[in-house]
Amino acid sequence: MTINIQEHMAINVCPGPIRPIRQISDYFPRRGPGPEGGGGGGGLGEAPARLAPLALAPPAALLGATTPEDGAEVDSYDSDDATTLGTLEFDLLYDQASCTLHCSILRAKGLKPMDFNGLADPYVKVHLLPGACKANKLKTKTQRNTLNPVWNEDLTYSGITDEDISHKVLRISVCDEDKLSHNEFIGEIRVPLRRLKPSQKKHFNICLERQLASPSSMSAALRGISCYLKELEQAEQGPGLLEERGRILLSLSYSSSRRGLLVGILRCAHLAAMDVNGYSDPYVKTYLRPDVDKKSKHKTGVKKKTLNPEFNEEFFYEMELSALATKTLEVTVWDYDIGKSNDFIGGVSLGPGARGEARKHWNDCLRQPDSALERWHTLTSELPPAAGALPSA
Repeated sequence: MTINIQEHMAINVCPGPIRPIRQISDYFPRRGPGPEGGGGGGGLGEAPARLAPLALAPPAALLGATTPEDGAEVDSYDSDDATTLGTLEFDLLYDQASCTLHCSILRAKGLKPMDFNGLADPYVKVHLLPGACKANKLKTKTQRNTLNPVWNEDLTYSGITDEDISHKVLRISVCDEDKLSHNEFIGEIRVPLRRLKPSQKKHFNICLERQLASPSSMSAALRGISCYLKELEQAEQGPGLLEERGRILLSLSYSSSRRGLLVGILRCAHLAAMDVNGYSDPYVKTYLRPDVDKKSKHKTGVKKKTLNPEFNEEFFYEMELSALATKTLEVTVWDYDIGKSNDFIGGVSLGPGARGEARKHWNDCLRQPDSALERWHTLTSELPPAAGALPSA
């Protein structure tokens, strides 16, 4: 007997009073254990009276709630998957005094095989998030043909502040190097830096996880929505929100014997890349404003193809301490380009009109003559008006 199409509908549409039809499960009875459920009984059009229809799912399941069995299965799957990727052992140390973050990559065990020989050529990349700058990415050497590599390498970030520790995340990725094709991702770990305590080394031995979805994997519509929301958030926070373009380590000291200000340009870290090769050719300029005679300009040498240059140069401004209290020191970092205008990377102003760490550094210099005070400062995308009116060379 075949099932009439009407029997698949919610109601019987034959002439006469409306009557609900039997459940479809009546025509496909559940076979239970024992001789009774073994398969005797009527055909498709006639449900055996001894078998009850399939029970409807409980309300909790209809609402998407997870049953204990489902939960155990999901946990088991996640655990098995993480274990097959391998484990990574490393140490993290935040040195508050020197503003450095030390990442000691020790070893990995049981990595997922990536090559035809059942082995891999693993290396480790570390990346500070948020931050897409190439200078934020550091990597170890590659260990060949092993699933249990030992690196014992130290990767160091300079210019790390307490603010970075409070809101940044360290992404540690293990990859397989392929000379003939693209390198392959094995697994990653993300560690919020707020878990670290200053000057206390923390040891980790964690299972690698699958790669989280990145903006590049989003659809065009999702990327558009993401950009819109980001711009909206920046607009709500006001025009004071500036793009971070790197860090600079400055030394300030007022010399009582020479009667002038010593400005030390020590180094930069995590500079924004301005060239197509992913690097910059940075140099630093300083001005002491207001500059009526236009003689306060100083410039360091150019460091080629780097985002973490070391300058270690010192400039001197002859001036009485009382007059210095009304001045503003402008420090700008530029990317040198041959045959065209140099690109502005970022800048910072120190003086009575500055805010935060920049103002504190300036005031401490005036209050503590003959003391060399070194501080890291954040470079922002704001170009000082006076600097913008000058040639970039």
